[in-house]
Amino acid sequence: MSKQFKIEAVTRAVQELQDATDLIDELAARRLGVNRTDLRCLSRLTAGGPLTATELAAAAGLTGGAATTAIDRLERTGLAERVRDTADRRRVLVHLTEHGRRAVQEIWGPIAADAQAELLQFSATELDLIETFLHRALHNQARHADRLRGGTEGT
Repeated sequence: MSKQFKIEAVTRAVQELQDATDLIDELAARRLGVNRTDLRCLSRLTAGGPLTATELAAAAGLTGGAATTAIDRLERTGLAERVRDTADRRRVLVHLTEHGRRAVQEIWGPIAADAQAELLQFSATELDLIETFLHRALHNQARHADRLRGGTEGT
């Protein structure tokens, strides 16, 4: 099998994974009664813990106004809430609510558990290679997201 054939096979597999992930996201958003932007904010809160609105906007690739609107919607659904920072009363942090944590766990917990089980099948060396590929793929996606936003990188 040629190297080009393997590259094409990996490219197809990544595309299929992206499509499957997109479907899960669509179904999750529908189940939670939110839109995809709100879902992205939930993802960032799950990964990063409590964030200010500005931090959440940056992490989710949103403008400040769009993040505020998304936070308002997440509060209305009971998935997130604004909480004054106990260390700095001027700061307000966006937290997942207990309902939000349960909803995230119900949807993505089984997916994460299955992924962990699959990853256990690989050696440490193979996991290093997978991690390297994923970091490079993420960097590629970030560059092209910037390009599509109107930036110059990746052109």
